[in-house]
Amino acid sequence: MVREKKLVDDVSGWLRIYDDGSVDRTWTGPPEVKFMAEPVPSHDEFVDGVSTRDIFMCEKSNLKARVYLPEKKPGETEKFPIVVHFHGGGFCISQADWYIYYHIYTHLARSSRVICVSAFLRRAPEHRLPAAIDDGYSTLLWLSSLARGESYGPSWLKESADFNRVFLVGDSSGGNLVHEVAARAGKADLSPLRLAGAVPIHPGYVRSERSRSELEQPQTPFLTLDMVDKFLSLALPVGCNKDHPITCPMGPAAPPLEGLKLPPYLLCIADQDLLIDTEMEFYEAMKKANKDVELFISTGVGHSFYLNKIAVDMDPNTTKQTSNLIAGIKEFIKKH
Repeated sequence: MVREKKLVDDVSGWLRIYDDGSVDRTWTGPPEVKFMAEPVPSHDEFVDGVSTRDIFMCEKSNLKARVYLPEKKPGETEKFPIVVHFHGGGFCISQADWYIYYHIYTHLARSSRVICVSAFLRRAPEHRLPAAIDDGYSTLLWLSSLARGESYGPSWLKESADFNRVFLVGDSSGGNLVHEVAARAGKADLSPLRLAGAVPIHPGYVRSERSRSELEQPQTPFLTLDMVDKFLSLALPVGCNKDHPITCPMGPAAPPLEGLKLPPYLLCIADQDLLIDTEMEFYEAMKKANKDVELFISTGVGHSFYLNKIAVDMDPNTTKQTSNLIAGIKEFIKKH
């Protein structure tokens, strides 16, 4: 007789954990939004000016990436900067090939003329942190070895990419990974690859004590207090709380920001984000440490608003703020 497994925990419709250790990430919320959490097949052909291809960076570790390649325009001869993208999801859900990323990063690749390399990161609770950080940094190391001609990689990537202009971009918990990977990169010689900039978008910065914005800002399907608390309890190293350096890099337990070698930052925040107060604490700490950091503020919108395709299509302000965000990232890349 087969024993029926029992549900141990459920996180806001996004994730269920059972007593046998298995994890189910099937979306159980409103069915009309399910398409956003489904994978989009890769396509070698250019669709609306962008080709998407899945490549293995390391077959031994099974590390792979979804690559967005813009189509060359007539007379376009310069190589494309590289955006290394880390997906969000509280370190526990989402994948690089989900529709929510496909719709925004095809847009970024096409409009900003960049190659986007989005890593398939290991997820908690099966793989607690720092597993996702290791995967993100391994992506950067692979690109560095590719630039030196030491690693295997597709010829179209080597021929089209400008390894002297590499940018880290991450959404939500992926924003935490941007900072962690940038800090690691500052201790290494990645030449001829040059890390030209970092763009944490709505990073998941918190502390053990609730911030005012966590208590006062509206919760959305993309971020609730339940998701913050449960995802981080499943993702952080066993025995650690939200004051851990990965989730509170501006806190006393984190390495002093003054001692880190970091590229220029564009910190993107939204004024209705649950986490805006702690994101601003990070910004102020970076400024105090004399780091090169710009602030980009989206108004009238909340956490990861630009990933919500329904809102982008239906709400004029979300449409406007998404276009402004893409334009802001494009300008930052252009400057560096």
